[in-house]
Amino acid sequence: MLEKIREGSQGPVAKIILGAVILSFALAGIGSYLGQTTEQPVAEVNGVKISQTEFNRAYQNERNRLEQQFGEYFTQIAADPNYMAQIRQGVIDRLVQQELQSQLAAELGLRVSDDTVRKTILELPYFQLGDKFNNDRYLQVIRQMNFQPDTFREYLREDMTRSQLVSAVAGTDFALESELKSAIALQQQTRSIDYLVINKESLADNVEVSEQEVSDYYDLNASQFLSPELISVNYVELKAENIVVGSVTEEDVKASYEQNKAQYVEPEKRRVSHILIDNSEDDDAAKAKVDALYAELQQGADFAELAESSSDDIVSAEMGGDLDWIERDVMDPAFEDAAFSLEAKGDFSEVVASEFGYHIIKLTDIQPQQVKPFDDVKADLRAELERAEKIDAFYDKQTEMGAIAFEISDRLDDAAEVAELEVQSTPLLALNALPEPLNTPAVITALTSVDLLEDRVNSEVIELGDEHIVIVRINEHQPASTKPLSDVSEQIKTRLVNDKTSELAKDKARSLFAEIQAGKSLNDIATEQGLTLRQESQLNRQSFAVSPAIVTQAFKMAHPADTAVVDVVDLNNGDAAIVALNSVTDATVTADIDPQAKQSITMAQANKNYMVFIESLKAKAELNLPVVEQAAE
Repeated sequence: MLEKIREGSQGPVAKIILGAVILSFALAGIGSYLGQTTEQPVAEVNGVKISQTEFNRAYQNERNRLEQQFGEYFTQIAADPNYMAQIRQGVIDRLVQQELQSQLAAELGLRVSDDTVRKTILELPYFQLGDKFNNDRYLQVIRQMNFQPDTFREYLREDMTRSQLVSAVAGTDFALESELKSAIALQQQTRSIDYLVINKESLADNVEVSEQEVSDYYDLNASQFLSPELISVNYVELKAENIVVGSVTEEDVKASYEQNKAQYVEPEKRRVSHILIDNSEDDDAAKAKVDALYAELQQGADFAELAESSSDDIVSAEMGGDLDWIERDVMDPAFEDAAFSLEAKGDFSEVVASEFGYHIIKLTDIQPQQVKPFDDVKADLRAELERAEKIDAFYDKQTEMGAIAFEISDRLDDAAEVAELEVQSTPLLALNALPEPLNTPAVITALTSVDLLEDRVNSEVIELGDEHIVIVRINEHQPASTKPLSDVSEQIKTRLVNDKTSELAKDKARSLFAEIQAGKSLNDIATEQGLTLRQESQLNRQSFAVSPAIVTQAFKMAHPADTAVVDVVDLNNGDAAIVALNSVTDATVTADIDPQAKQSITMAQANKNYMVFIESLKAKAELNLPVVEQAAE
């Protein structure tokens, strides 16, 4: 197994998994939770505690991912406590899985090398500027995530090590042709069914709901009838882009151009061609081959023809070795030094060794260093100067606003006036329904603070983005409360009627099913009860014309022999159905299996095996898994 793991870590699946790790950093962020401490772990795996800090970080990542996935709809999702409890439980389960994987990796002696971690960090697009790794950017980002370089490296190393295990399990699976054909035959199987539906609404006349029942339901389920916390907010928003500044003159633009002329220098460019001989398999043979080619060039051979016939760089070979224009600090250092040391067009280098193999480089053209003319850059330069003025004005206004909002804390008018802004207001709204720019975590945190809720003072300056701030205060606040019975009685009555009619439908379905078992046909039942007998002669697993519950049950039922197989199904909408399975038709699978279907089946099998793998680790482990509420927000 260990050998498979080590091999798998180099394969395509491992790269995919690593890509997912990298993407999680780029999209979700890490959160600002490393500075927190707690006494109570959320789980314990073989004596290793999973801290509240780890949970908070992972939970925030998941929230961020869901917010990005669902956008504005996430606020509706997050309002459902049951759904969010499932999310929290899923996060805990994932942390437990990760800890089990980490422990097994340590037991097997797996560890991603420092060099591999370093290479991965250098390749993370999140740490790059202009397609190149930027150390300042790297340090800035990880500090925003509350990581130090060493802790971030270890965090990434752990994820990459776990990916080796995952790739060993998920990346080595395959399906035999017989398994593929069997799976496809099952997927494409069709079934012939008859069914009838007992509609709960047709039984509503048989249902009565008393006032006492409504009252009892209200008393037992009062938490279901909470009116949300409502808040009305006054705020002042300042954005640099909205600030009006004086116009920038032509003289200002020219002066800036002269002062910063070095910024507009275009470096020397060279157009080169090359012949590449790959040395990854046999260095001696590669060196002998490139030396022979160099000798031919010295004797007058055509460079383009040799590149086309002999270069291992297939793409450039088709164009006679042409690599187009290059600048400094783009290519391999050895290649670059050789290319820029050539003096005249048509010159070619001696043999140059790089990490890619052996090169012979030809200089085909030179574009000297030059300065961009003023007319080419003045528009951008003007916009830059105007932007700079707006930013300066922004920070001046921000400072004044913050000071006045603090000094005169019982209103926002004065702070707004100094910045030439207007105080904006919202009606009473739920916290998850606040409009932009108030629907951010920073603003909501401020609005739920004791100072703003109880003391009714202005907030501090809240940064929302680059040169974008807001100051808020609460205008009106209505705490969450239970709605009076009079407001929800009709809602409760409707719910109770729905529950009772659903039970009647289920009872009637089971009663009719008993008659079928006693000898009546489904058609007889339909005629006697005035129900519609429906038929599906070629029902498939992906059918949308039939209730999903009926489809699921139909494909669970045993193959019929001489007579139809009959069963009762409870439908998701509260109705009930009786289903008769008449026949099963297996699909004919051709010899040529669709590659996409093959991949889908193989991935499903890999996922199944992975889950078996995880469950086996759990079965052998000592787990202490407190209820999810301990990890709630």
